[in-house]
Amino acid sequence: MLTIGCHLSIAKGFAAMGADALDIGANTFAFFTRNPRGGSVRALDLDDVARLRAIMEEHSFGRLVAHAPYTYNPCSAKEHAREFALQAMREDLERLEALPGNLYNFHPGSHVGQGVERGIELIVDTLCTVMEPTQRTCVLLETMAGKGTEVGSRFEELAQIIEGVCVRRPELSDLLGVCLDTCHVSDAGYDIIHDLDGVLAEFDRVVGLDRLKAVHINDSKNPCGAHKDRHARIGEGYLGAVELGGGEDVFAAIVSHPALRDLPFILETPNELAGYAREIELLRGLSDAASCGK
Repeated sequence: MLTIGCHLSIAKGFAAMGADALDIGANTFAFFTRNPRGGSVRALDLDDVARLRAIMEEHSFGRLVAHAPYTYNPCSAKEHAREFALQAMREDLERLEALPGNLYNFHPGSHVGQGVERGIELIVDTLCTVMEPTQRTCVLLETMAGKGTEVGSRFEELAQIIEGVCVRRPELSDLLGVCLDTCHVSDAGYDIIHDLDGVLAEFDRVVGLDRLKAVHINDSKNPCGAHKDRHARIGEGYLGAVELGGGEDVFAAIVSHPALRDLPFILETPNELAGYAREIELLRGLSDAASCGK
């Protein structure tokens, strides 16, 4: 069965997210480790976490995808911003030890005029500082759309970050991966509508498919190469709408591709829970149909 869920609110706690996931037919989900637009974080309730772990075990959940807040910029030109990202990421990873074996996704950041190479250097510095070989959480670099001075819109940039960490701290190699965002990767100029196989072959050549650990499955309000990063509901954007050049077959290919189908899929579309339930049903149906050869 397809492992799929969506971004859920942590406002009511961990067990409540598990219950919400079940209500919409999900068997994984994503959540922000703290306020996505700020830095505040509630005290960790280990009993609440234990209740979520029981739900996950009983209902055979896949790996969860914790998401770092958007405010983190480990390659900022401002030292205080880099220091905030470093301290908060370290704390996030420590807290995630209460949910061992899951994934921690973050946006690599924006170099804000310092240049891509300097940005990559600073991101490597941060990861080498916050990660520990004993941690049980895999850290994921998210593929980015390339707006402004974002780092990570090209596979080569992600590969440089991973290589930089592995050279300096080879013991961290197995704890680093990539989350492929379908909206972002299309907006970055990779043609997953017409050449998904080719895009994934390029990813394999540059980064390695063994590094691919999760998928953010989203439609895009903009055409391939727009560098805009505006998510759309499944079937309402350039990937899924026939009138815009896409179609359901695009998403059917994504959820059934041998390199992707066993990964956790996370919806980040502009939706409420009922809308996510419909998208989960749609995508799971496309996956099931493909597996039956229809």
